[in-house]
Amino acid sequence: MNDFTYSEIGATRNPCAALPHGYNHLRYSCSIGTGRRAFMAAGAAVVEWRMHEGMHVRPRSAAPRAAPGVDLTLALGVGRFSIVAPCRVVWATATAITTTTTSDRAIGFAYGTLDGHPERGEEAFLVELADDGTVRFTITAFSRPAVWYSRAAGPLVPVFQHAYARACAHVLRRIASFV
Repeated sequence: MNDFTYSEIGATRNPCAALPHGYNHLRYSCSIGTGRRAFMAAGAAVVEWRMHEGMHVRPRSAAPRAAPGVDLTLALGVGRFSIVAPCRVVWATATAITTTTTSDRAIGFAYGTLDGHPERGEEAFLVELADDGTVRFTITAFSRPAVWYSRAAGPLVPVFQHAYARACAHVLRRIASFV
């Protein structure tokens, strides 16, 4: 079993907390819909890997949904030009997938990088239902290059990460609008 490639495991659990020093930080949040049905649909898409699939990222996991300790490999690209990113789920909150009580207001998870991932760090995906019915999607992440090509990309990596966050939100907004 591979070990995480960073030591600050779980640092994304509180999206308002300070992120570890020595990493690039990403905090992205936006509204993706309204109402409990939109919340449930978007939350399920996050923890059941469908958000990633909607972005043409190929998630591979033996588990149907995110849970602490679940290994996941993300693949982007084709053939020799694929980037493969092994990860492990660090934390998850998905109680709202199986219940409809109004106290369940957050669905999501974070994964941390394993050996072979082009970055070192952690990324959290969280869908929240506000008191006014607004459904918000938040990504909180910290990372730094782990391989030569991510180091060579330099300042383009944070640009790619912000574009990735916006694409995640777009997928979830589309899913939330069909309920």
